Amino acid sequence: MPLRKGLGTPVSYLILIVMSIVSIAPFLWMFTTSVKDQKEIFLFPPKWIPSVFKWHNYVEAWNAGGLNFSLMFYNTMLIVIPVTIFTVLASSMAAYAFARIEFLGRNFLFMLLLASMMIPGAVTLIPQFILFRELTWLDSFLPLIVPGLFGNAFAIFLLRQFFMTIPGELEDAAMIDGCSRYRIWFQMFLPLSKPAVATLTVFTFQGVYNDFIGPLIYINSQNKFTVQLGLAAFNGVYQTRYDLLMAASVFTLLPIIILFLFAQRYFIEGITMSGLKG
Repeated sequence: MPLRKGLGTPVSYLILIVMSIVSIAPFLWMFTTSVKDQKEIFLFPPKWIPSVFKWHNYVEAWNAGGLNFSLMFYNTMLIVIPVTIFTVLASSMAAYAFARIEFLGRNFLFMLLLASMMIPGAVTLIPQFILFRELTWLDSFLPLIVPGLFGNAFAIFLLRQFFMTIPGELEDAAMIDGCSRYRIWFQMFLPLSKPAVATLTVFTFQGVYNDFIGPLIYINSQNKFTVQLGLAAFNGVYQTRYDLLMAASVFTLLPIIILFLFAQRYFIEGITMSGLKG
């Protein structure tokens, strides 16, 4: 038994190392390709380290083909920031109601909310397009921002599960001191739920930032392109310039990496704790 226990740890580490290498390898290949000469990209066997690091590929990719990634990043943040903030606020309010407030039909409404997560987005795509067309919102950011201002089912579920872990005695004491429901939600539940809020923030930011279908359908003008539309247009302009395409992919990936690094501790804790109670 001690021998098996002693061998278990090295084997576990070996498996984790192999899985980490497999996961990181595509990103390393993307980065090395972004600084390679075109002639070295398709060599066989593959050449991981380029002979000469062509850092100017990033400068060339930033405005290649008439694209303006500065404007695209600005357009993307105009969508991502308000959607992320209001998704957290609106979803946390609804989650607090489902977790702490007793009202008629609460469980039934929560089941309907969970059932809505089973509906594929493609099913509601055409009705949404018709609605936004009638509202004359096409070729604007409104179809991409407004639906996100009211939260979503996954966010409400995630925060509700975390709110259920907060002791009820804290809420009772606050209500005895005269705190309203809104004050308890804002000054007590949100500060105590930093891991879940950080997790939701990362998920929402990543989902909206990486969204391609929405901007593709609703945006027509190039001066309103997001970074994902910019990458798609970039690929169309430079079919064989994979060095520039990989360079563009690297700097469009940086905001997601930076956000995750800042929220990593809370993010992992939130993923671990949000599913403890139902």
